[in-house]
Order: sequence, then structure tokens, then C-alpha cells
Amino acid sequence: MAKKGLKGLDWIVKIILVIIYDIYGILRRLTSGSVAGILVGIIQIFTFNIFGIMWLIDLITVLLKKEVTVLA
Repeated sequence: MAKKGLKGLDWIVKIILVIIYDIYGILRRLTSGSVAGILVGIIQIFTFNIFGIMWLIDLITVLLKKEVTVLA
């Protein structure tokens, strides 16, 4: 059965998308459906991942838990 959405991506693909400007983290937040998640995603786009802090947090969470969990 086919996996759907961003959660269905392989772990290595998630890591690659996080390394490349945190595309995975931004998309997870924008598609989360919560107002806070959408606002954080938009802020990330315009502040270069809040000056790299969110990029590092997302990279660590994907490496350890295989999913973006902070503010998503």
C-alpha cells in the first residue's frame, strides 16, 4: 500500500531535505494545519530558518526520532 504525504518519506530522504535549507521541516509546519505551525513555517522562510537554529533542531530530531517534532 502506498504511503501518503510527508510522513511517508524514507528516513534518508527526510535527512537530505532537512540538510537542504530545511525543506522538510518547513513543509511539515506549513501542512500541519495548526496556526502556530503555519506561522513558524512562514517565519522560517523569511528569516533563513530563524538564523539556523530551527535547522539544527530539525536535523537533530530527524536523526534521533526520524520525524520533525518541535513546533510541527
